[in-house]
Amino acid sequence: MPTLSPEKILKELAELWVSEAKQGQDETATGVLRACTMTLVVVAEQTDDPQELGETLAALMPEHPARAIVIRLSGPGERALAERVYQQCWMPFGQRRQICCEQVEITSSDDALSDLPSVVLPLTVADLPVILWCRSARLFAMPEFTPLAALADKVVINSAAVADAPAVVARMLAAVDRGLVLGDLAWTRLTRWRNMLAQIFENRENLARLADVRRVNVTHTGEASNTSALFMGCWVRDAIGGNAQLSFAPGAWNTGSLPSPVLAVRLSGEGIDVELRREDDRMIVTVNGLSQCTNLPLATPYLLMREELGIVRRDPVFERTLASAARLQYPNGR
Repeated sequence: MPTLSPEKILKELAELWVSEAKQGQDETATGVLRACTMTLVVVAEQTDDPQELGETLAALMPEHPARAIVIRLSGPGERALAERVYQQCWMPFGQRRQICCEQVEITSSDDALSDLPSVVLPLTVADLPVILWCRSARLFAMPEFTPLAALADKVVINSAAVADAPAVVARMLAAVDRGLVLGDLAWTRLTRWRNMLAQIFENRENLARLADVRRVNVTHTGEASNTSALFMGCWVRDAIGGNAQLSFAPGAWNTGSLPSPVLAVRLSGEGIDVELRREDDRMIVTVNGLSQCTNLPLATPYLLMREELGIVRRDPVFERTLASAARLQYPNGR
């Protein structure tokens, strides 16, 4: 049996709203507005920076107001669950009334992970989407992940945080095959890249040469040496018909002061040579020797999650790319 009572947590949330409403009337005579468009369940390790996570959730709430359930994994130890409830409030510019969202924080030991679904399910808001943001790469590889993920309409992970790219790709594909709607921040990071590449081939002359591309080379360093580079190469190869030779190579060039991964993709063939390459906070786009620069800010967790929370449905392009990445890692199956 779970050591936490969902009914007790819901009662505490209700009491919090009563208290907040009274305080709001006393101070502003306008009260507070309760906002909720989804339930956002966030699973993070105890060592995950609480300030960074709190700032990310606070930034997301005005655009995607949600009942946030933050689960912190304390690791091995005695079977234990603990909770606290609070609110995230903000005041839109030019208004006097506060807008508030509910937040529940649960701390769980590894031995209590199996209790979490029975605690979390009653806390989800009825008739609204449930999004699970699994920041713990460790949990994604554990059997307790599956029943927790089953509560969600969509699960978001960051496969680039896992060093073993083939293993995480295999697990992701197995989850999709089970019917899980999956989002991956390693794929979300590539949205701007894919848009830029598509714009290049909106040019009729470049589009006419697309069939002549015979080689796709992905160069990477740092975090991009994991799944982001793999997804980039597989997506490009599939988008141009799957006949080009795909290769990956480590790169080594000065990344300046920005502590971000470096990624470059080059498409080449008879009469066509296209390269997209990141340098610091810029993307260098080169088409047949002519280069131009565009801004490419560091993709923060806030920016990535803002995009993912706006798409509560399957991404067929991502799922096809994931399948291609799995075939590339395990051409004869696993």
